[in-house]
Amino acid sequence: MSEKVMQKRKWHTTLFLILIIAITYLSAFITNFNVADGLVAFPQAIGWMLSNLLITQESLERLPTILEKLTETIFMSIAATTTAAVVSIFLGIMGSKTTSINGVLSIVARLVASVSRNIPVVAWALILLLSFGQNSVTGYLALFVGTVGFLTRAFIESIDEASHSSVEALTATGATYFHIVNKAVLPQSLPQIISWILFMIETNIRSATLVGILTGTGIGFTFDMYYKSMNYNAVALVTLSIVIAVILIELLSNYIRKVIL
Repeated sequence: MSEKVMQKRKWHTTLFLILIIAITYLSAFITNFNVADGLVAFPQAIGWMLSNLLITQESLERLPTILEKLTETIFMSIAATTTAAVVSIFLGIMGSKTTSINGVLSIVARLVASVSRNIPVVAWALILLLSFGQNSVTGYLALFVGTVGFLTRAFIESIDEASHSSVEALTATGATYFHIVNKAVLPQSLPQIISWILFMIETNIRSATLVGILTGTGIGFTFDMYYKSMNYNAVALVTLSIVIAVILIELLSNYIRKVIL
């Protein structure tokens, strides 16, 4: 019986690999992508980057402006994440099976999370761009909506993983719903909730760069401006600043996670 199961799994794996190869080949055929041409062009691309994306003294003079826009992007990402986290905690409590008041609210919370999460942040930026125009409000709202969807789903799962014994114990003593949530559910889920919030801050800083290109704000707009004017030395400095900022924030987030988890 075990041999038949192993053979069946091997056949499934083989069929899956064949399917992946077929899809890859079909995609390359439809998009006229040639792997050989791509491999040949790769060294040329690296050479162009090494010869053009150089940080010069002239580009360093723009560093204060770049850091100002980078700081604006970081704070916008933090603001969007923290405010979205407040909404997501409420939706997570409503959507979790452990703390749900009724089925309708649970379905609504999960529906909101599904819709906002499955539409990319860039798409939200384009949608909101039609209503609010190119400004920081559009970028903030795009990050906010996308973050609400992701964090709501994450918070629902974190709350569902909370121990039911403490909930049952408080229920048996006649504790109110709000006491059960505050004393039993949230304290157990808080480390995971904070971890997810830190993760989304990192993610939103990366997303805010792309959103800024569309909304004309932050470091994304600065990158786009220098790129369109072919000032590749400034583009290199902007890119390096973004990379360093993301790495520093990631290191800080990892340290905080080690402390709270």
